[in-house]
Parts: sequence; structure tokens; C-alpha cells
Amino acid sequence: MENTARKHLIKRMIIMLIVVGIVFGGIFGMKAIQAQMTKKYLSFKMPPATVTAMKAEMRSWQPQLNAVGSLRAVRGVDVTSEIAGLVRSVNFASGDSVKEGKVLVELNADADVALLRSLEAAADLANTNYERDKKQFEVQAVSQATLDAEAADLRSKRAQVDQQRAIVDKKTIRAPFGGRLGITTVNPGQYINPGDKIVTLQALDSLYVDFYLPQQELSRIRLGQAVAVASDTYPDKMFEGKVTSVNPRVDPDTRNFQVEALIANRDHALLPGMFATVEVKSGAPQKYLTLPQTAVTYNPYGDTIFIIEESGTGQDNKRVLTAKQTFITVGEKRGDQVAILSGLKEGETVVTSGQLKLKNGSPVVIDNKVQPENEAAPKPEDQ
Repeated sequence: MENTARKHLIKRMIIMLIVVGIVFGGIFGMKAIQAQMTKKYLSFKMPPATVTAMKAEMRSWQPQLNAVGSLRAVRGVDVTSEIAGLVRSVNFASGDSVKEGKVLVELNADADVALLRSLEAAADLANTNYERDKKQFEVQAVSQATLDAEAADLRSKRAQVDQQRAIVDKKTIRAPFGGRLGITTVNPGQYINPGDKIVTLQALDSLYVDFYLPQQELSRIRLGQAVAVASDTYPDKMFEGKVTSVNPRVDPDTRNFQVEALIANRDHALLPGMFATVEVKSGAPQKYLTLPQTAVTYNPYGDTIFIIEESGTGQDNKRVLTAKQTFITVGEKRGDQVAILSGLKEGETVVTSGQLKLKNGSPVVIDNKVQPENEAAPKPEDQ
């Protein structure tokens, strides 16, 4: 019995040793596999990111202020009538160019002319009586009071004639200045009231452009300063002009001040009321390091760019490029470009697109087949 029990005990111990060996073997095997995987992971290198890049270059920029404005005629008015009347004739066609004094509309003035003739006759009679009384007064045939009464009556009659003549003249509506007429809806036989619009008249040889600038730019504006005006109607054309007036008051709501500039419009290409973009040239040209705005990453803690540097050669003896993130100070923006005031040196190669997948020290490959826009004055492309 004792031999049998001892055999069973030895058998169980052998089984336990086998189980323990299997367990420890599995653990050590897993550790070995993990070590191999870690070694492979540590030896794995991320493939280089493909980016576009360019060298920073100095460019000459003309300092300028940009604004949006509205065009206004130097002389422009809606022609109206001072008095009511029936239109007898319309002596122009819509869109005509007219000279100052041109008769545009005539109102029926028959009754007014007849009254004028009557008043003129009464004035002539009063003048005759006054001249007769003057001669009689010289021989003491009439009193001084009678002569004074006749003189006052003559002045009154002449004043009535002048008043009626002014009314007759107002029945003929003339162009107050030379310019181009607009579209009219007034027709002969139509009754118009005082203040009714007959037609618009605009002088187009030169125009004003009104625009607003923030108060901090006030010191950069002076009379006679050159401006360039562009309109989306003529995207390839600039209209030159000069600053003629600066409003002496800053708007307390917006803290902006109004500027007026006069521009030439000899071919009448621009019209009052059009929207325009204005560039005010301020100061002498300056040189800046410029980059496409796509090269700059704007952050609350500071603006950054990635500069490409060589970090040796690889196994195939090709140079290895890495991206170095650096902080910069940006200046004026113009079109697709931005001026870099500090943090960048001329000739350094800067990533212009693809930097979102980079971090400091990331390997890169430059592929400039498709470059981002880099125009100081970009123009919209026709679709």
C-alpha cells in the first residue's frame, strides 16, 4: 500500500512539474516575441512627408493702405421742377450728353406769359405817370407826396414783372451743367409737381471715390497722396487719382474717418454709385522677405513656419531633409503674400504647403509640381 501511495505522489509531482514548465515556457516565449516586436518597432522609420517649398526672397513693396469705397460724381443731380405744370415738350433722349444751359423740358406757360405781358403793360403805364409827375413837380403842379406815391407804384409794378418773369423762366427747365443724362419716364402731356424727378444728370469726366480708414492710419494720409482705384467691371485696369479731402471728424461708432479722392474718368468707363477697391500709396518703397500666406501657421501662441534643413545623407548617399519649426513675426499682407519681419533669413528654404503633417524634425521630400498661389495682386480666373 505504501509503495502504491508513493507511486501516486511521485506521478502527481511529475505532472505538476510538467504543467509549471509549460506555463513558464509560454511566459518566456511571449516575452521573447514582445522583445522582437519592440526591436522591429524601434528600428522602423516613418517615410518622409511630401511637401512643397521655396526659398525666401527679398521683394520691393510699395507701402499702401487698402480700402473699399463708392464712386460719386463731382457734379451730379436729379433734375426737377420748382413749380407745377403740364409738360409741353421733352427736348432730349435718355442717355444724351448735354451742355450747360441745354433746354431739357418746357412746361405750358401760356397763362403765365399772358400775365407777364399784362404786368409789363401796367409797369409801362406806371413809368409814364411817374415821368409826367416829375415834370409837373418841377413847375410845382403836383406835390412831393404825389411824386413819391407814383415812384413807389412804379417800383411795385416792376417787381411784379420780375416775379412773373421768373415764374415764366422756371417753366423752361435747363441743364445746370454739362454731363450725361439718365433714363427718363417723363412724357409730353404729363403733369408734374414741384420736386418730381425728371431725369438724372451726371458729369463723368472725373469722379470722387469715398472710402473709410481706421483712425490709426490717420497719420499716413495727406492731401495730394496718390491712389489707385480698381473695379471688378474692369479687372485689368487701374484708375489713378489723388486724395482731395479728409473728413475732420472720426466716426465715434466705428472709429473710422472718411477720405475723398478725385480720379480721372475721361473715357467715362466708371459710373457714380459703383463699388471700388482703393489702394493709397503711403511712403517710399520698402524691401521685405515674403512668403505665400499658405506657408504660415497662425496660432494663438505665435505664428510659425517650417524651414527645411539638411541632416546628413542616407544609405543611398542621398541628402536627408528635415523640417525645423520656427517662430516668426508677420507684417503686411498683400494678395497671396505676407511679409516676414523676423525669424527668417534670406535664402532659407521654407515649406509652403503640406506642413500640417509635420512636426519638428520630420523628414521631408520636396515636390514642387503644384505650387500654392504667390501673387501680390491676384486676379480672379474666368470660370
